[in-house]
Amino acid sequence: MNVSKFFHNIYFAILFFVLSLLLLLFSIFHYNLGAVSDDNEEKTVIIERGGLEKIANTLYKEGLIRDKFSFIVYVKISGNNNLKAATYSLAQDMGVRKIVELLADGKGENTDQKKITFKEGLNIRQIAKVIEENTNHSLDDVYNTLKDESFIKKMIDKYWFLSDDILNPDIYYSLEGYLYPDTYNFSSDDVEVTEIFDIMLAETEKKLEGMKSEFLDNDLSISDIFILASIVELEGNTLEDKEEIVGVFRNRLKSNMNLGSDVTTYYGLKINMGDRDLYSSEVNECNSYNTRCSSFKKLPVSPICNPSIESLEAVIKFKNNGYFYFVADKNKKIYFSKTLKEHEAIIRELKEKKLWLEY
Repeated sequence: MNVSKFFHNIYFAILFFVLSLLLLLFSIFHYNLGAVSDDNEEKTVIIERGGLEKIANTLYKEGLIRDKFSFIVYVKISGNNNLKAATYSLAQDMGVRKIVELLADGKGENTDQKKITFKEGLNIRQIAKVIEENTNHSLDDVYNTLKDESFIKKMIDKYWFLSDDILNPDIYYSLEGYLYPDTYNFSSDDVEVTEIFDIMLAETEKKLEGMKSEFLDNDLSISDIFILASIVELEGNTLEDKEEIVGVFRNRLKSNMNLGSDVTTYYGLKINMGDRDLYSSEVNECNSYNTRCSSFKKLPVSPICNPSIESLEAVIKFKNNGYFYFVADKNKKIYFSKTLKEHEAIIRELKEKKLWLEY
């Protein structure tokens, strides 16, 4: 007996068996990835959080996949590990590949998502309250995030419109002014505060894409543009009014005058407009924000709210006018004047016509 030939035959027999087994397993695996049937009628399926095994169980129970194990293996080898919890419309003729693609894209109605609206002109204190009311985070969680220097520096490195200016210790809240006001969909009530801020900053970057060159090539610093925009957000109503107001503020700064803006006074005292009237002693209280202080002849140290894109555009496209004063009546109509005498005359007329705004 030729021993060498015997073992040679055994080797090839084993090899043939292994290859046949692998081919069979591959065929079964390929079959299990296919459509369960040619039925294209879609059904509503809720995919909940809980991992691949839970998703596989749901799809198998709904008759959308042939085999749970094959589904899990395919997801892992395809690299689509981040399947989104949501409500989907799925059919038996889709097959595993198509279903995984849909779940990975998250193109369904996400029942777990948390929709949060941040209105234009909100300051950080108001934003913190919105976050507290809509997520599982407290006010302190928000404020502590803003004090997290490593996170703030990471954001500075990530977004071109942020600079080390926001690390100034005189600033109340580091990201004030740079969080774009809009309605956002977050993953759940447990979304991290850092994620909320990062997404809002990303939206700011997106909105500024068409104006980036104008921001970078400007006689104002980027932070000053945001500061002015935050003030006119609260002072003006229309784009035209805001452009004129920016012109007034720039004229006053060039003439070594204080801005005299009430909205900065309220912010400096950490009081929201409309909460209460200010005392005389508070109006003239000097801090890093109050432009009513006679010796304060510059912009506040940081923005005082989070402005709309319109207000940012107003700073870029401001009206180069000859005005130094403006006042609004109770109907929000704004009157501009070149001299203090003209300004005081307008105020008297508004009071006589009962158009004067009283808080």
